[in-house]
Amino acid sequence: MNTLVGPLPRHLYVWVDSTYTHRQPCGWVPAVWFGLVSYPGRVWGCTVMLEAGSIYRNLPPTAIAFDPDPEPDWSLPQAQTWDCYGMGFSALEYPYLAGLRCAAKCAGEDFQGSYLFTVAPVGDAFSAYPEQAKEFFFVELTNGRLTIQPTNHLLFDEKSFTKPAGWPVLQRQNQTYHCE
Repeated sequence: MNTLVGPLPRHLYVWVDSTYTHRQPCGWVPAVWFGLVSYPGRVWGCTVMLEAGSIYRNLPPTAIAFDPDPEPDWSLPQAQTWDCYGMGFSALEYPYLAGLRCAAKCAGEDFQGSYLFTVAPVGDAFSAYPEQAKEFFFVELTNGRLTIQPTNHLLFDEKSFTKPAGWPVLQRQNQTYHCE
């Protein structure tokens, strides 16, 4: 789907920080996370349904948790490395990565977590250039928080294939390939 507002590959049961949603905050409240919003120059917006049946749109990733008592100090730079590039995106879950454990580099600090799904920006000014093209990987961290990282900030643990050896230094892709 190439759109400003779109669905997740599957809905997720989460907790929402009510300081973002309620006039009188009441802690972390249960919710179903089912959608995303992408505005250029902003963090990903999360769309949820609260227990009362109301929909709340465009919550920042710091408002989402996977535990009713998550890491209390979680900043936007830890939650997401890059702002959205444009309004177009496609959300998908890579079956090979589904549920895999991974290390995530969040604002320079390593955290452990599990892969949830991926969002690929499309139709924006950056994604056509190999040096700038990134997919956003959404990860549930063991500290109960959400992080959204590009591929070079993640190391996956696939027991039958990977051999952990630390963070590799990879070169950035800088060309496109053509057959004609």
